[in-house]
Amino acid sequence: QVQLVESGGGSVEAGGSLRLSCAASGYTISAYCMGWFRQAPGLEREGVALITRDGYTSYADSVKGRFTIDKDSAKNTLYLQMNSLKTEDTALYYCARGRFLGAVVCGLSPASYSYWGQGTQVTVSS
Repeated sequence: QVQLVESGGGSVEAGGSLRLSCAASGYTISAYCMGWFRQAPGLEREGVALITRDGYTSYADSVKGRFTIDKDSAKNTLYLQMNSLKTEDTALYYCARGRFLGAVVCGLSPASYSYWGQGTQVTVSS
């Protein structure tokens, strides 16, 4: 059974940092595209960052240079390091697994991901 459990969210002031974790079970994260997404109230879910099975990373323009996605295959855990946080980063953050085993090309569209965690709240105050 595939499960994704996020943790590490919280409340910080603008300029601060948080590190989100996503513990995966029921499959091996190194064989799939993995992504972080976020959804603010009243807005659509948007892709934040992805990492391919080979470790290639890609980011939304809004977080480039501030966020870093990585993974620990031994722990089967995905991470998102968020620095220089802004108030507009406030959202519920989700990790997700890509649809296809062994895919070499990944995208940041939510439709490309088939399993989702329950989300962890990030609130950035000014």
